[in-house]
Amino acid sequence: MIEILFVVILIPQVIFTLIVAYNFLSGINLKETSNTVSLTEKISILIPFRNEEKNVTDCLESILSQDLDNYEIICLNDNSEDRTGEILFEFSQKYPLIKVIEGKSLPESWIGKNWACYQLAENSSGDYLVFLDADVRLKRNAISSALSKLKELDVSMLSVFPTQLMKNLSEFLIVPSMNWLLLTFLPLKFVYKFSHPSFVAANGQFIVFERNAYFSIGGHQSVKNKFVEDMELARLFKKNGYRIVTLLGGDLIFARMYASFKNAINGFSKNFFPGFNTSYFKFSLFIVLIFFNYVLPFAFVLISIDYLFIIGMIMLQKVLISIKSHQNVLVNFLLVPIQLIFVIIVGFRSMIFTSKGKLEWKGRRLKTNS
Repeated sequence: MIEILFVVILIPQVIFTLIVAYNFLSGINLKETSNTVSLTEKISILIPFRNEEKNVTDCLESILSQDLDNYEIICLNDNSEDRTGEILFEFSQKYPLIKVIEGKSLPESWIGKNWACYQLAENSSGDYLVFLDADVRLKRNAISSALSKLKELDVSMLSVFPTQLMKNLSEFLIVPSMNWLLLTFLPLKFVYKFSHPSFVAANGQFIVFERNAYFSIGGHQSVKNKFVEDMELARLFKKNGYRIVTLLGGDLIFARMYASFKNAINGFSKNFFPGFNTSYFKFSLFIVLIFFNYVLPFAFVLISIDYLFIIGMIMLQKVLISIKSHQNVLVNFLLVPIQLIFVIIVGFRSMIFTSKGKLEWKGRRLKTNS
């Protein structure tokens, strides 16, 4: 029986290893460009802030340092309860380039971030809309490189998974799972190469839209009640015939998503199950597949040494993904089994909390009336 299970686990592991290798060898990192592509169009940089007093200064300073000419910065204070609004006002007084708008009350059937992004877009005037989260940090030519890539590939939407900055154990237990899921089960270049909506990945921390395309599909209003608006927008772009591309942040775009264990658990619970846009049954099968193919081998190796070969493939995948994602290879290598267990725990938590309407983020319950 154990020999049969070995073969059953080995076959998909070979496939997953090939996908990881393909992603590792592919040019999926955003790279610095020499601005050979014209960037004469106006650019709107749009950032929603909700209780982000610890992020406002670093975020805006990295934006102000960009090598751009024709651009505007619009910040939305989304009913913050800390000093966010005060700090934004100080920046707007010091830098006339920065426009600050106060977010309106959240309407029925809207998710908070989607409503904030909708208001930002409505107040923008740029030919390209660059949406950033407050925890994003940019190298000087990050936005110009992203826009050059968008124009070079002739796409209407470009999304980037920032290089994640991690400082404590709780972050290393949870955060690396995002890129592990992304690069283990999806050849990322397929997002660009194939028009089918099943090949989709996006990250709302950094997204660039061509203005006309964005408004033609309804913008954030078209996904107003979706928990994972970035993925839903990507699907809508593809369904409407627009091309998109998704990249990794490389050495240009960084973020520290979750500074605490609680925020990491809540954040991934919010995105994990809803982001797959599938049934509870199919998602459960996916979580079982992860358990069967990635956790059980560590137990079965106590029965049969043959499973060391499968564990070797799992570790190789983790090393390649860590290198490609600019993460700490040694820490990820040592934490592999625990990280995988947390993927399963958070996956089931995401399903349960979604079904019971208990998902929340930044003090808001993620539940709509439609």
